Amino acid sequence: MKITRLEGTALPMRGDDIDTDRIMPARYLRAVTFEGLERHLFEDERAGSAAGDRAGTVHPFDNPVYRGASILVVNRNFGCGSSREHAPQALQRWGIRAIVGESFSEIFFGNSLMIGLPCVTASPDEIRELMERVEERPNARLRVDLEAGTCALDGFRCAVMLPGHARDALVTGTWDTTGMLLERYDEVDRVASRLPYVAGF
Repeated sequence: MKITRLEGTALPMRGDDIDTDRIMPARYLRAVTFEGLERHLFEDERAGSAAGDRAGTVHPFDNPVYRGASILVVNRNFGCGSSREHAPQALQRWGIRAIVGESFSEIFFGNSLMIGLPCVTASPDEIRELMERVEERPNARLRVDLEAGTCALDGFRCAVMLPGHARDALVTGTWDTTGMLLERYDEVDRVASRLPYVAGF
């Protein structure tokens, strides 16, 4: 599946160094599949917010004004910490289709790319502007164009960056290696039938 442009309302999550332990608590890493992980996204923080541990503030993922958001806006070094692929899986299953941030952990970025979840970067000032505009108008539509390398929201437009190999994989659809194999299943099956270490048992 080619991913060239994404559009939707946004959810701003302020704070540097938001790690994968916060995104997906370790006790859920024992799951055999990724199904249902979205229910545990930021679970401990959200429980703390609900209990009043954060001065009565509502966690962004529980804030009703951001319900249905599909683009996450974050600060610096998002997804740092342990290399759990459950973190981007949970975000995507919750409904996030793209993340715009100042920077990302390399492993989180790679895990996100493998499931077709684009992580694009912009400058700190531009991220600040995006967050402020989303907070002022939560219903405004944010548009990310991977081909043009741009992000636009409510009259504001900025450039977004993505490494060349990642951009090419997303816009051509080659990020989806399983999909590519299934599209050419007959060819794969024919090759497999000729390989003694596959068909010779």
